[in-house]
Amino acid sequence: MTAEAQRPVNPLVLFEAALGGSPVTAVHLSHVAPVDVAAWTAERDAVDEAIVALCEGPVLDVGCGPGRFAAALAVRGVPALGIDVSRAAVRRARARGAVALRRAVEGPVPGEGRWGTVLLADGNIGIGGDPRALLRRCRELARPGGLVLVEADPNPDTDVSGPLVLHAEDGRRSRPMPWARAGSRVLRAIGAELGLTTAQEWELAGRVMMSLRTPSAAEPF
Repeated sequence: MTAEAQRPVNPLVLFEAALGGSPVTAVHLSHVAPVDVAAWTAERDAVDEAIVALCEGPVLDVGCGPGRFAAALAVRGVPALGIDVSRAAVRRARARGAVALRRAVEGPVPGEGRWGTVLLADGNIGIGGDPRALLRRCRELARPGGLVLVEADPNPDTDVSGPLVLHAEDGRRSRPMPWARAGSRVLRAIGAELGLTTAQEWELAGRVMMSLRTPSAAEPF
């Protein structure tokens, strides 16, 4: 392997390689799993349909990837915007019929404080490596009385944060990026600290979703 191949690359390079069909594995501390692009691009399953049915418009899909949720909401006539930091993901989402922008959730987002639902599916509670900061940001983005829909780790007590590294089959690896995994019990406690009320929690086909309701009137936090 060349020195160039050994040098860590931007994580987006390998994420976009995965979107293009190359096998990529995510290593987060002791947790190792393939980057499951097939699931993001496949036809929606029963869990996806249940998530879409819970959304109250307008919907902000954070880390939308190839845009299956934003596209499904558009078909239903529900206003939705997907945001993702990957140009390739945004292109794929738009090709699928979704409205999508290249944005990071930490930065300026259209419609701040007016979204009916902020969606964090497919493990995106891990973005930034700090679920508390991410949920606080989602509360800012949602309207009073709005929803934050979160996919939790299947283990309700999971609460881990640390560097995630992507590994490609050709030997390339990414620079570490902050990531987190959190279970429903942990997210319920964080939500309560931030004034988010757990409205629903359910498990289907091994996936756990939580619906957190923001206060009906804006409050400091």
